[in-house]
Amino acid sequence: MRDSTAPLPVTEVPGAFDSAATSYDVLVGANPDYHRALRRSAARLGLPEGGRGARVLDLGCGTGASTAALLAVAPHAEVVAVDASAGMLARARAKTWPDAVSFVHSRAEDVAGAGVRGPFDAVFAAYLVRNLPEPDPVLARVRDLLRPGAPLVVHEYSVRDSALSTAIWNAVNWSVIIPLGTLATRDPSLYTYLWRSVLRFDGATAFERRLRRAGFDGVARYEISGWQRGIVHTFRATRPTGPARDER
Repeated sequence: MRDSTAPLPVTEVPGAFDSAATSYDVLVGANPDYHRALRRSAARLGLPEGGRGARVLDLGCGTGASTAALLAVAPHAEVVAVDASAGMLARARAKTWPDAVSFVHSRAEDVAGAGVRGPFDAVFAAYLVRNLPEPDPVLARVRDLLRPGAPLVVHEYSVRDSALSTAIWNAVNWSVIIPLGTLATRDPSLYTYLWRSVLRFDGATAFERRLRRAGFDGVARYEISGWQRGIVHTFRATRPTGPARDER
């Protein structure tokens, strides 16, 4: 058995989410801004006519919170929702969805092998990128899955640019998230991993540079309101309409 006090390797994260899947919705529901913030980020995709005729990739859909956020702003879109955790995906599939929503079990880096094919009119990735072992090649593949000019929106934690945001993140985790997660699952490893993963992840400015290196244009960042301001960010970028530029 793995030592629950040791840091959780990123390769074991999908399995840890399997174990936490049954309590995950309850835990995130304790955050009053969680679903509202997802909807605001999904709206940044800017899909016209409620997404009518649009094909959207929801990459890292978890139990379906990001899928629901997409449908709230684009109820007519076709949504392909992908997640690496079988347990989280089972919870998502058990919910009621329109016929235009489908779920695929795959790691983000392996979607082609799972039969996910572009082009997509938009990609939404919520709380995904910092959990990828190698973000850069995944972002480049996401770019190639998009139609020219189509948007990627990344909804993600990033605190490294702000000492205050880092302090708030530490306080919220050790006073609320880690204790509640441990109570629900009897294993703190996933929640201490999530705490550390945010501290290790790019600052917001560095992540904007990462998106440009992956060949995206029009990179922009938007703040999330409420207590998560400066902690959770919306990043929007588009696939170039011409040949992708490598800015490395």
